[in-house]
Amino acid sequence: MAADPATRYPGLDDGARPLRRPARALPLLLVLLLFVGGCSREELHHAQLFSFGTLVDISLWGASSTQAEHAERIIQEELQTMHRAWHPWLPGPLTETNRRLQTGSWFDCPPELLPLIMQAKRLYELSDGLFNPAIGKLVALWGFHSDVPPQGPPPEPAAIQQLLNQHPGMDDIAIDGKRLRSRNPAVQLDLGAFAKGYAVDRIIGRLERMGIKNAIINAGGDLRAIGRHGKRPWRIGIRNPRGPGVLASVELSGDESVFTSGDYERFYEYEGKRYHHIIDPRTGHPAAGVTSVTVIHDNAAEADAAATALFVAGPDGWYPVARKLGIKYVMLVDDKGGIHMNPAMAERIRFEITDRPEIIYSKPL
Repeated sequence: MAADPATRYPGLDDGARPLRRPARALPLLLVLLLFVGGCSREELHHAQLFSFGTLVDISLWGASSTQAEHAERIIQEELQTMHRAWHPWLPGPLTETNRRLQTGSWFDCPPELLPLIMQAKRLYELSDGLFNPAIGKLVALWGFHSDVPPQGPPPEPAAIQQLLNQHPGMDDIAIDGKRLRSRNPAVQLDLGAFAKGYAVDRIIGRLERMGIKNAIINAGGDLRAIGRHGKRPWRIGIRNPRGPGVLASVELSGDESVFTSGDYERFYEYEGKRYHHIIDPRTGHPAAGVTSVTVIHDNAAEADAAATALFVAGPDGWYPVARKLGIKYVMLVDDKGGIHMNPAMAERIRFEITDRPEIIYSKPL
């Protein structure tokens, strides 16, 4: 499945994706569908849906045409339901939950949110608070709660400090059965740091229950793969954060997720400085010192959260956080172009660039 380097993914917007030639560009509609496989020669069915603000690629190997068409309908329904429920600023269950969290009173949590909030609390604790979906007000202050990309200037330091002084965290949220309340009015949930991963896990679960054994669900470059591509493992490309094309590739076989957090995903530049959307909850500013973090893990939601937490932890702090989160494969690219990884990840990575980068190896995880 290797691609010609000159044609690898023009317009790639983040993370990792299957290494193959892109299909001819089509207009982006609410739902964009393209089945390009299905013949007995390849047995590959491919579809694209637009959700969570990005293209969601579905690749199924060995499924029948009937299975593939049914799977596409189910996935479309799932994505629409999750997108409405988890959107951080449009009217829906999450915005209503955030409104009620401001009151400090107990209320019944919408059932489509409760599992995410429970998992977010656990990951918050394991990451020492570096994965913190409770800082939605800080994310909004920086202008990233809008369909229109922010232009700057950055927020006033006093406004940032005012929110930091209130220390919003997932530990401020109490859960009693199906009920929630917040002890801190500064808490505002933004589940974007792992909602895509949670959605991918849910979709893979639906596919497995349908009897589909070989698939990739790729949400804007973050993906989970099950099974194989025929007799071959799935081969995945990891974007070069500061150059064209693919930095490295990795082969997946069985059930694994590849998630990348990068400062190129959502950002703006103001007076020559880049401001990206991955906010360090300790400083209230975009996390510094890193351009991207890629993790491989067996759970997409955990991989998604871990990539964010390790990005925030930075070149000097990622290792102990990865150990606590149980992540076995990490590659971090710092802002000087150095690549930090553990030995197990180094054994799996194949670099796809001409000049081999500087590698800084950690102890085994």
